Amino acid sequence: MTDLSVSLFPENPADDAAIDRLVARTFGPGRFARTAYRLREGNPHRRDLSFTAYIGTMLVGSVRLTPITIGTTPALLLGPLTVEPPFRSHGIGRRLVERALEVARGQAAGEGAARLVLLVGDEPYYGRMGFKRVPRGQVSLPGPVDPARVLVCPLDATPMEAVRGAVRKGFSPVARASA
Repeated sequence: MTDLSVSLFPENPADDAAIDRLVARTFGPGRFARTAYRLREGNPHRRDLSFTAYIGTMLVGSVRLTPITIGTTPALLLGPLTVEPPFRSHGIGRRLVERALEVARGQAAGEGAARLVLLVGDEPYYGRMGFKRVPRGQVSLPGPVDPARVLVCPLDATPMEAVRGAVRKGFSPVARASA
């Protein structure tokens, strides 16, 4: 495989339309029925924790983190993570997730900061980046989801046993929400 010259950047408002088109192409209309979409709907993502991947001037990937709570624990929802199909299998998605986690970990020490990142996804892929399956019954999401696909990655020393309760939109303080 050829190495691609990929640049990662913090997401900015000028990226919104291109990201929306990329998500629509890669996930299709079925994305609106997903439980994760329900958690993101009307819940602004954290632009400071969301990143884009470019090859030259072409957007080829994006990842977003959105504030949620798990029980009483402040957390972030990862997704959507999307990469243009011709550029998959080049490590772009992994690089986007690792960058978002790195920046989120840097903020995890603050009062009221997110302690975990949750996603609904494939453990073989995301496990390489530190995500682990949440034991069945520890969390409930606002819609149907395969419990084997509910994964979390701690941003600090929060133990897996603390990942417990209903997953809801947003958390306080709101001061860090996207502009």
